Amino acid sequence: MATKIQIIFYSTYGHVYEMAKAVAEGARSVDGTEVAIYRVAELMDEATLERIGAGEAQAALADIPIATPDVLEDADAIIFGTPTRFGNMAAQMRNFLDQTGGLWAKGGLVGKVGSVFASTGTQHGGQETTITSFHTTLFHHGMVVVGVPYTEPALTNMAEITGGTPYGATTLAGSDGSRQPSENERTIARFQGRHVAEIAKKLAQ
Repeated sequence: MATKIQIIFYSTYGHVYEMAKAVAEGARSVDGTEVAIYRVAELMDEATLERIGAGEAQAALADIPIATPDVLEDADAIIFGTPTRFGNMAAQMRNFLDQTGGLWAKGGLVGKVGSVFASTGTQHGGQETTITSFHTTLFHHGMVVVGVPYTEPALTNMAEITGGTPYGATTLAGSDGSRQPSENERTIARFQGRHVAEIAKKLAQ
């Protein structure tokens, strides 16, 4: 049977979605994996999205199915992606996780692999606190939390400004959102997807 990997993300301007695609690429590189990508529901109305300049990015996500808590139980591993809001996950992702109480009550996610990637506007915009605080929810669900070990050399790249932490892949969007994920950041994201898939495959045997 295939090892089922889910990537569940929220992305306002498309940066986290770009990282999600790299994570998915890495997960798919592991033989016997089945990868599904979902987005969580938007909480802002269309007028607000247009006002903040996110309308076009949101339109590009329209064909991606919206996750509901019941889909999580079918996964062997779930990799979550979120932008940072003041050092924490975005409200849209928090809203989604707050709907998983039923799964928690019956232990529906116990033993599944969980992992997180993120984006921030600046180098020190809360990448690590966003991911590590996200881990708290995964621990409450009894998930096996996986990060990015330093066997991925891109984590120690000092030749350029780059995201990337041992807790999960990250990207820097820039204060105006103009910066897209670099190849170094995508490399870390691909590694994370592959690493999670390999661990989930071993646990499923």
